[in-house]
Amino acid sequence: MFAQAAELELRSVSKRYAGQREPAIRELSLTVPAGEVCVLVGPSGSGKTTAMRLINRMIPLSGGDVLLGGRSVLEREPRELRREIGYVIQQIGLFPHLTVGENVATVPRLLRWPKARVAARVRELLQLIGLDPDEMAGRYPAQLSGGQRQRVGVARALAADPPLMLMDEPFGAIDPINRAHLQDEFLRLQATVNKTVVFVTHDIDEAIKMGDRIAILREGGVLAQYDTPTNILTHPADDFVAQFVGADRALKRLSLTTLADLQLIAPNGAPPQPAGERTVTRETTVHDALSMLLAAGGKPLAVTNGNGTVEGLVTLGLVEQLLSEDGAAGGSANGTPASPPEADGAIPRRPGASPAEADRARADGAGANPAGATAQDGLAHAPATRDGSPR
Repeated sequence: MFAQAAELELRSVSKRYAGQREPAIRELSLTVPAGEVCVLVGPSGSGKTTAMRLINRMIPLSGGDVLLGGRSVLEREPRELRREIGYVIQQIGLFPHLTVGENVATVPRLLRWPKARVAARVRELLQLIGLDPDEMAGRYPAQLSGGQRQRVGVARALAADPPLMLMDEPFGAIDPINRAHLQDEFLRLQATVNKTVVFVTHDIDEAIKMGDRIAILREGGVLAQYDTPTNILTHPADDFVAQFVGADRALKRLSLTTLADLQLIAPNGAPPQPAGERTVTRETTVHDALSMLLAAGGKPLAVTNGNGTVEGLVTLGLVEQLLSEDGAAGGSANGTPASPPEADGAIPRRPGASPAEADRARADGAGANPAGATAQDGLAHAPATRDGSPR
């Protein structure tokens, strides 16, 4: 199970509706490698959902071709094709008169799987999405929470083990807390099932979190940039992309980086941390670590392993250095090199010294105890506003 995934290729795909002067999709070409998540994102009128519906022939192509596993979808009978493509929508779309188990079994039954195989598949998928089959299979959709219904919708889309899944704003109707939980659950699930996924959203933060690759569309269905989240954040193709991802794209980049990606400040023999001390693990994102650093006035954080042993320290200076390196590599959208941190009013450092080097010097002077560094020390290297005050 779960071994099946197929490369998806859109070749000069176009869609023009009758009576419309401009096409909804114009010459869209991109390739999604097998097993990756491609997120389509863009403003209203950019053709995100139209592009998705062209893939499974819910609407006909006006031009170009779509290849799934190297074979044109135009060679397939539409209903047969759709049974081999999982589809998840924002409204979930569970059949209210069917139980959870019957909803999940919909496509396998259409494909005339044996009853024993269908029952085993339903049980397997409910366990995979974190629902107890014995408790949940006999319930009806009205007896589930919104988050549970959405998970059942994902299980139904996976039921026939499709090579491709289409997800049209699947978490858009869920409250923010459950939405974040469902996003995490889907990423965990995708690590197991390894499907090719096309995911539509209007939320750039969701796109950055969910996608292996992101396709940013302009109005009229024109592709502005297709790349990894990291490259889009550090190297936006033009001013449209830079404005769409937001002026805080450097901070968004921190959500893609964990402390395992940083060269931490040496702990110098710091002892295991007592229960209740502020510590983080190497799996913590730099974004979350920065939030904790600022909440504590810049006091360094101890980074521990599973046994509570301190592996290193993370400081505001380390985060600033990462942001500075990204800025130097990416520059502005129009190609102008990024300014050094001091140019924006940050407190000057010794010539040639990086913020991380200064932090290491402070950590060494404070001994092995990270509490020896003061809040003022930490904020000395915080990113600054143009008037020179720390953010």
